[in-house]
Amino acid sequence: MRTSEDTEMVREQYTTTTPGTSLERPKNEYVYKIGIYGWRKRCLYLFVLLLLIILVVNFSLTIWILKVMWFSPTGMGHLRVTKEGLRLEGESEFLFPLYAKEIHSRVDSSLLLQSTHNVTVNARNSNGEVTGRLNVGPKMVEFHGQQFQINSKDGKPLFTVDENEVVIGTDKLRVTGPEGALFEHSVETPLVKAEAFKQLRLESPTRSLSMDAPRGINIKAQAGNIEALSQMDIKLHSSDGVLLLDAETVRLPKLPEGTRGGSGISQGLYEICVCPDGKLYLSVAGVGSTCHEYSRVCQ
Repeated sequence: MRTSEDTEMVREQYTTTTPGTSLERPKNEYVYKIGIYGWRKRCLYLFVLLLLIILVVNFSLTIWILKVMWFSPTGMGHLRVTKEGLRLEGESEFLFPLYAKEIHSRVDSSLLLQSTHNVTVNARNSNGEVTGRLNVGPKMVEFHGQQFQINSKDGKPLFTVDENEVVIGTDKLRVTGPEGALFEHSVETPLVKAEAFKQLRLESPTRSLSMDAPRGINIKAQAGNIEALSQMDIKLHSSDGVLLLDAETVRLPKLPEGTRGGSGISQGLYEICVCPDGKLYLSVAGVGSTCHEYSRVCQ
């Protein structure tokens, strides 16, 4: 029994004819067109055209970016990728922190780090904690760390600073300021020397000046005078030894002189006597000289 669906199906008749026989092919009751027609076809063409335009624009933008950024097989712009690392030519600006194991300039140029505010270099440990910091600002250079050290070319320490002391490792410390050097506490040094044809002056404006040495103090002026000025007393004391004044003439021009008086009146004055070996001693002043060549003090 045939249903209505069978009658609506397309019936295709296959006719076999022999040569010389002509038969009319029956007409189909229903014909279906295969393909996309109408507004669907126009939308498809429009979509393909839009994709083509986007492809061309993307390709053009890619070429423009490659040209502007100077991409090349070895790097980008002034940045070159080498076996030793990254090589940057010219000036560059970094907007975020830069992490590197080593930064150095070319052999024929210097390395310049420049900032409108300050330049900060941090050193961190494995836990990310800052162990050393160098901050170069417009008014001050600050360093935070356990020790600050400056070495010479051969590795000799020239200047070392830590919490306990400051060490200057040069052979000669030169102070060129017009006011000299100011020390608020004690200074330990084997030699204090002025430049050639310059005067050396040790001064304490409001306190005393003390020079101590376990094995002696040598004050020497090869081409000039030595002056010791004090508002009060000048004491030359040797705990174990003698005080030696080695000169052709020793003068004491401002010693008070007594007047001629009666015998036995010393007026509280003393006479400085010199032994044959150069030893000095005091003797109570009298009318005449009280110094004796063979005094008991000289023996």
